[in-house]
Amino acid sequence: MTCFGFDGTTALVKRTVALVLLAAGAVGAAQGQSRADEAVALYDGPDREQRLIAGAHREGVLTFYTSLHEQNLPLFLAAFERKYGIKVKTWRSGADKVLQRVVTEAGAGRSEADAVHVGSGELEAMHREQLLQQVKSPYHRNLLAAAMPAHREWAPTYLTVWVQAYNTNAVKKADLPGSWRDLADPRWKGKLAIEAGDDDWFAKMMEAMGAPKALALFRDIVAANGISVRKGHSLLGNLVVSGEVPFALGMHYNVSEFARKQGAPVGWVALEPVVARANGVAVARRAPHPYAALLFYDFLIGDEGQRLFAQRDYVPASGAVPSPMKVADLRIIDPGPALDEAQKSEKVFRDVFRYR
Repeated sequence: MTCFGFDGTTALVKRTVALVLLAAGAVGAAQGQSRADEAVALYDGPDREQRLIAGAHREGVLTFYTSLHEQNLPLFLAAFERKYGIKVKTWRSGADKVLQRVVTEAGAGRSEADAVHVGSGELEAMHREQLLQQVKSPYHRNLLAAAMPAHREWAPTYLTVWVQAYNTNAVKKADLPGSWRDLADPRWKGKLAIEAGDDDWFAKMMEAMGAPKALALFRDIVAANGISVRKGHSLLGNLVVSGEVPFALGMHYNVSEFARKQGAPVGWVALEPVVARANGVAVARRAPHPYAALLFYDFLIGDEGQRLFAQRDYVPASGAVPSPMKVADLRIIDPGPALDEAQKSEKVFRDVFRYR
């Protein structure tokens, strides 16, 4: 079976956020001091790139912590190193592990990461601990306003968009649902599944649809047809490929599209409202190589980096680059409230989908 990987925030990640930040204690106060090189991060003049290149060449290297999928990461590193001649040292893991490592190192008085790329929830947690550097970049003007935090301590690079994936051998195109209400039809009995950590997706669905309507609708779907709750988007994606799960309520567009292009029996639809979550890049406040980090930051949110994301079927955060997925109205999760309401959202999700 072909395996397809996923990156993104789950309920487990959100619990890790809470535990790590609790253990970190007063990390933010110790890390929140200004640096002499802060001025260059806030400079967006016409010679910004030249200044960054000169400084990055003096530094010669940067350290990058990321949860980007291992199939896609080499593409970005090779393009940046080829363009600027700056070596990128990487440490890759799940988003929760990246957050944990950044906070743990800061708590120990170490600053090893220069740039970080994870989900918006983890980035927002780092912002709250004062671990990230505010940045002004000329490329910010092209980024989706709904995905851009006001504090400018991280910037979105792409959107994880939830779609509904199905096995094309098990579900005929003519039988696909046209709305969420269609999934309450008895013909879907025993065919539905959802990922155990998609409570942030469901919370945004309730906000978009209205909580009473969404709760009643999805309870009807579960009561009529049941639902299989699977832990991990990778597992759920592979079960769709195998046909064990004919229809998944929440999958990531880029991975479903990649599977389809690889010849797997996978298709997808996007039932409205369509929910998305930003993934983004940040510069560490005490980055050992700040010029190289800022250069890499600009590269990922600039036109070249954004085209690379689109090339791998990610939905780019920049409006200046054509998106491989055309959706008129994306409902983007606000990571701040999502973190604040994580426990409540998880409880509601478990209750609706009868997941214990």
